[in-house]
Amino acid sequence: SEGVRDVVVIGSGPAGYTAALYTARALLKPLVLAGYAHGGQLMLTSDVENFPGYSEPIGGPEMMADLRRQAERFGAEVVEKDVAAVDLSAYPFHVSYGFEETVAARAVIITTGARAIWLDALGEDQVRGRGVSTCATCDGAFFKDQSVVVVGGGDSAMEEALFLTRFASKVTLLHRHDNFKASRLMLERALSHPRIEVRPFRRVARWLSRQPSGALSPELTGAMLEDPRTGDLEEIPCTGAFIAIGHQPITDLFRGQLDLDNEGYVVHQEHTMTSTPGVFAAGDVVDTRYRQAITAAGMGCQAAIDAERWLTENPPHRE
Repeated sequence: SEGVRDVVVIGSGPAGYTAALYTARALLKPLVLAGYAHGGQLMLTSDVENFPGYSEPIGGPEMMADLRRQAERFGAEVVEKDVAAVDLSAYPFHVSYGFEETVAARAVIITTGARAIWLDALGEDQVRGRGVSTCATCDGAFFKDQSVVVVGGGDSAMEEALFLTRFASKVTLLHRHDNFKASRLMLERALSHPRIEVRPFRRVARWLSRQPSGALSPELTGAMLEDPRTGDLEEIPCTGAFIAIGHQPITDLFRGQLDLDNEGYVVHQEHTMTSTPGVFAAGDVVDTRYRQAITAAGMGCQAAIDAERWLTENPPHRE
């Protein structure tokens, strides 16, 4: 066991590293439990063009390394180990991680994020982040005058498809049946758009790709579609694909200890504070609307400032 830390940040990514940066500059010496799969969803993104401060595209892993180094420069300690358990029932809080290691914390900032739900179709691992994406806002501009597909049947899928018409020459919207969860308004907008083709009763059986000569990784070239009613297959070309079938917040550690909404996202009670005073949350673990690196970073800043002020108002004698 370690001594009591002022701040423990659970998770990394833009929210976690920004929270670490701000609490480190406030001389709170944060411990960041980044996890073995550190860096968040941006570790799967090949190019980032919409994060302020980068005039040229930067790879997601490189940007996360920059944010980490900046936080470490001011004294943040980053540990690449997974959190195994959290006890928020007593103060100070206790966090277990790695191999039977435990740390006590006066304040906890949760930045565990949310996982995009992938199809896990054949060939997906090879093109994930290299043609197949879960964020049209992030990556749509890379597919100007190209044919792309969107997978999903809810409002998010309709929004992604409509947004992509700003760039793509053709958007094919795929759904495994003809019962769309999208609102009638959003569905009608997609159906009436001249550059969107809606294809019900189609699921992606396999992603198709090729590796150009001299390239380090393959690129998406198309999809093999299956009609679930008959099993018939057809191949369609596409250079980009966007999966819009939902996100899953990473909050299992906190069930029964914090208020979560019906989908499992952490609920803020006051600013970025959760239902447990001294525990804060930021980024995609809270955000069901924007899910952008810059909004996650901004909320990480807010959580750090809230934690600092809470610690000032609640000095260590509470222990």
